[in-house]
Amino acid sequence: MKKLSLLLVLLAFQVAAFAQQGTVVESLSMKSDLLNRDVKYSIYLPPGYDDSQRDYPVLYLLHGYSDDDTGWIQFGEVNRIADEAIDSGACSPMIIVMPDAKVTWYCNDYQGKDPYEDMFIKEFIPFIESQYRIRSKKEFRAVAGLSMGGYGALMYAMKYNDLFSSCVAFSSGTFTDKEIVNMPDKNYTMFFGDIFGKNLEGQARISKNWIAHSPLHLAKDIPAEKLRSVRYYIDCGDDDFLYKGNSALHVLLRDLKIPHEYRVRDGSHSWTYWRTGLPAGLKFISESFHR
Repeated sequence: MKKLSLLLVLLAFQVAAFAQQGTVVESLSMKSDLLNRDVKYSIYLPPGYDDSQRDYPVLYLLHGYSDDDTGWIQFGEVNRIADEAIDSGACSPMIIVMPDAKVTWYCNDYQGKDPYEDMFIKEFIPFIESQYRIRSKKEFRAVAGLSMGGYGALMYAMKYNDLFSSCVAFSSGTFTDKEIVNMPDKNYTMFFGDIFGKNLEGQARISKNWIAHSPLHLAKDIPAEKLRSVRYYIDCGDDDFLYKGNSALHVLLRDLKIPHEYRVRDGSHSWTYWRTGLPAGLKFISESFHR
């Protein structure tokens, strides 16, 4: 019996060792005319990509504040998690693209000097989908992210609901207006001044550019039937400092009868939380591709 158990363990290790792995290429670049600079990105190509001629669904996976295009690879272990999900059949093979957004919040800045959002929609997506074998239709395109990237994912999915079939937001950097109005000057200036308006205090911070990008405002301002064309998955830990904005968005979407999945798990604003949540996020996205 012991020999049989040992044999089964050895066979399990062999299967794991020979399981196909995807390919990761880091720090590639695209020349952006809108930004007048190169935009870095990293990419995950699923197992079998080089040996097939098929086109694949695509996930644009966005990093958090002060991170870059390699964050999801280095700390999120996205390649391992995607490999395991594909191998187990939990999700379909997909291409995962991770752009570098610096600290732009994935927005166009209020002065028009750094139109990252325009670059992403008008230059980056067309570039990526011309360079790789991607099924370039809404039904096979998703966006996801963590923290600042979760904010960007929600913002893009809502504003450009004709482009994305699903959105997964982990610990999204969604702040209520009240939080922004009452935020200490130092914090507001550091995180939001360059994007939404410098030297603003109180209610003045609820600027035109803030309203144009806030998921809480977009959910109210965009027609409900358009928002319903995207599937949403929102996941924020019970100890995460961003709980107010995420819970407020959940309540608002419920009130507006916008279908969505809302998860509150044990955890904080950490890579441990995001790594453990990613398998469910990939499964949700994959199910959207199959609808």
